[in-house]
Amino acid sequence: MKVRDVAHLARIALSDEEASRYQEQMDQILKYVEQLNRIDVTGIEPTAHAGAVFDVVRDDVATGGSLSQEAALQNAPAVSHDQFRMPKVVE
Repeated sequence: MKVRDVAHLARIALSDEEASRYQEQMDQILKYVEQLNRIDVTGIEPTAHAGAVFDVVRDDVATGGSLSQEAALQNAPAVSHDQFRMPKVVE
């Protein structure tokens, strides 16, 4: 794989020095991937993470002091019907 071809597809301009340096780095990465492809993984289940991952979520509970509606709207540039008024973004 040539780094100039990848740079062209990504619309990135590279100097000759950058192309040479990145080509060496890309070659090293591809050699490492080839080395990984030679590892026998039969009988090993695919995973998304190296360790067990569980849902780490907390209860949706307000913590600390909460604002009243009036305090929240106090510095809003525009308010309508006790809500923030936002500019129209879709015609």
